[in-house]
Amino acid sequence: MAHTPAWRNFKRTEDLTVVTASLIYAGAVVHAFNNLPGEAALIAQRTLVWPGVFLSLSLGLPLVVGPLRRTLTRYVWMSFRAGFGQTVRSILSGVVLLTAAAAFMYWQISNAANGGRYPAGVFSGYAAGIGILAAQALLVRVLERHPDVRREIEI
Repeated sequence: MAHTPAWRNFKRTEDLTVVTASLIYAGAVVHAFNNLPGEAALIAQRTLVWPGVFLSLSLGLPLVVGPLRRTLTRYVWMSFRAGFGQTVRSILSGVVLLTAAAAFMYWQISNAANGGRYPAGVFSGYAAGIGILAAQALLVRVLERHPDVRREIEI
């Protein structure tokens, strides 16, 4: 089954967004371990353990709870129909959003390293965002098996 270039670009963009966000997160965790005060166990708890819980919930719930799955699937389909991931402008807007979120995380780490609040919330929030992005990327595969969608995305 061959898909239209628009669908292939959309699917690729969804996947690359998850990968990019995950790499940004991994870099922020390494940066946190190098700069945050406290024991390694505390840093791991705030950057890996609790954020892992939020990532799991934001990934799992939309996939197993029917109303959430339908809502997110509808959002993914509307994103495709609106042209997300198919134009330079839409891809650049996604890159800008990921860059802004990364800058915010690094700024929070910098503040905490200089005596400010510990940035536990920003890690959990970003991890939850990665979970939602991953759920969307998985739902793209669910969508392409739907008969009505297949008629529109297959060549």
